[in-house]
Amino acid sequence: MINKIKTILRRMTPLFILLGFIIAAQLLISTKEAPEQKADEVPVPIVDVTQVQVQTVSLNLPSYGIVSPKYKTQLVTEVQGRMLSISNNFVAGGVVKKGDELAVIEPSDYEADLMQAQASLAKAKAALEEERAKGEVAKNDWKGYDGGIPPELGLRLPQLKQEQANVKFQQAALARAQRNLERTVIRAPFDGIIKARNVDLGQYVTLGTNLGELYDTRIAEVRLPLSNSDLAYLESVENPDTDVILSADLAGKTITWQGQIVRSEGVIDAENRMVYLVAEVKDPYLRGNRNEGQLPLKYGTFVTAIIKGRTVEGIVKLPRHLVRDNRVTIVNSDNSIELRQVNVVKSDLDNVYIKDSLVDGERISLTNLTNIEDGQVVKVLGEDANSSQDSDTDNSDTSEEQLASAGVQ
Repeated sequence: MINKIKTILRRMTPLFILLGFIIAAQLLISTKEAPEQKADEVPVPIVDVTQVQVQTVSLNLPSYGIVSPKYKTQLVTEVQGRMLSISNNFVAGGVVKKGDELAVIEPSDYEADLMQAQASLAKAKAALEEERAKGEVAKNDWKGYDGGIPPELGLRLPQLKQEQANVKFQQAALARAQRNLERTVIRAPFDGIIKARNVDLGQYVTLGTNLGELYDTRIAEVRLPLSNSDLAYLESVENPDTDVILSADLAGKTITWQGQIVRSEGVIDAENRMVYLVAEVKDPYLRGNRNEGQLPLKYGTFVTAIIKGRTVEGIVKLPRHLVRDNRVTIVNSDNSIELRQVNVVKSDLDNVYIKDSLVDGERISLTNLTNIEDGQVVKVLGEDANSSQDSDTDNSDTSEEQLASAGVQ
């Protein structure tokens, strides 16, 4: 019996050990302390800000265009003949003054025509004097006539009128011969620059032959396109007399020229739906007065333009990237965020102009915040650096006092 009990106990020993482990585990679990719960700390965004400045600005209008001469002409022949000589300045790029001789057509035929016209006029004048003398003789012959008024034919009045008309005809022929002789010399009609020359020495030209093209250098023009809505920013739409600054990149430098808007073309272009203003620049090639370092405004140059617009008060000028969907991010005095809708009156490539939406001195975030909401608290860069250091010092002192009162050395 005893052996049987020992056998049973030996076999039950593993169960007793396993049961002991289970009871010990239950005791340990029941006496385990719960871990300290801490709320997740959400980091406060740090933003950089700028203060709003309300100012009076000119709502300038950007545009662009190509410089062209106000006047240009085709030099054509009014007489025919062989090209006798061509001036050295009559080449592409040659600069000429008004009245300069550009080319000469063989004048011998026209000199002969002039001499013939002079001779014909002299002959007509002689015939007129002879007819006047005959008229005086006829008048004396009719003095004793008692039959009334002498007939005009008897006084040779029709013959006199015929000779007078012949003199006028010959005078006109002489004037025409003189003009034709003068037209054998091709002269510049105004100060300009030769765009092209189409004839050579010895070439035979006929009436209307195109000799070349001349560009006026006194005044340059630039056609500047604007949208129809942009015209509202001009002082006057009907008479847009305002300043314009033209600029172009030359030799790695930005060169500017001062111009004047002189007129509007007054119609909307059917292709691009734009209205064109015309700007003028006087003496673009600096032929009259040239300052040191100043460069000429050559025809064909592509220029950008800034047209002076209306002056408006109460405008806030902000970089374009700070305004999204006509809203700006305001940082209030308590460092809370406000997404404010603003009134954008004008924008360009770089800036946005806002009116009646912001107050002078308000702060606008320069930092691009994603998923930002109204009322969210932020930290302004550089604003609380000193206060946070003082707060850290106070917390450290408090901790030391608590440890001392608890008897911790």
